[in-house]
Amino acid sequence: MRSSLPASTLLLAAVLLSAGASATSRSEAPAAPATKPRGSEANAASAAKPDAGGCQRAGFRVLLDVGHSAQVPGATSARGVPEYEFNLRLGQAIEKTLLRAGFRSASLLITPGAARAGLFARVERANAWPADLVISVHHDSVPEWFLETWTHAGREARFSDRFAGHSLFVSFANGEAQASVLFAQLLGRELKLQGLRFTPHYTRPDMDWRRRELVDPETGVYRYDQLVVLRDTKVPTILFEAGSIINRDEELLMSSPERQAKIAAAVTDAVRLFCAARAQ
Repeated sequence: MRSSLPASTLLLAAVLLSAGASATSRSEAPAAPATKPRGSEANAASAAKPDAGGCQRAGFRVLLDVGHSAQVPGATSARGVPEYEFNLRLGQAIEKTLLRAGFRSASLLITPGAARAGLFARVERANAWPADLVISVHHDSVPEWFLETWTHAGREARFSDRFAGHSLFVSFANGEAQASVLFAQLLGRELKLQGLRFTPHYTRPDMDWRRRELVDPETGVYRYDQLVVLRDTKVPTILFEAGSIINRDEELLMSSPERQAKIAAAVTDAVRLFCAARAQ
């Protein structure tokens, strides 16, 4: 069952998605590795001036939360690489693209130490700064019961090729729930324009306790109310599972500069649209 989203959120998203995106780079082809990603063409001089929509890029604070830590690295990929390494590389790529697009206040958050303490530390940092937007960067796996075994580089490893794609999570208990949903929708739309698709498998009954409510089937936005980093932040916050690293083919894609550039471009365009919306 899907929850209905607030009419104001849907209306604002529709306006931004139909009109705002066409003002800059909508007609450009997806970025190639050797060129700047779509949406990152703003230079330092223009960043100091508000966009036509009123967005002051240089002062808009985007906190890129690198999921997990070196000590507690999260999931393990099909080839034995810790999720944290994927999260850090993608977070760095997104930060670089945002800075190049004029979002000078974008900041990468790396939180060492234990998992639960780290969750509260992330929330504290986001609220104290305060951030205008928090994006928690992760890569996905699957529950234990979907895993199979294969041999890679002479060693036994676990994998599951059943599911692929990204997913976006928000908490309706967040202090800025409507804005969180709006940004998730904008990012889902930009990812789709880059040729990327979300995974619907979180709606499956056999996901058991990891099953989530899909609140927007067009953009892949799921509801996850009780996750600390989503629930306890006082600013718009999403958790972004960028792709499945337990899927053998998608793991290779997620490691590539080409895929990272596409994702970074999508995030930057979504941030630009969201910043304009918040300036209204």
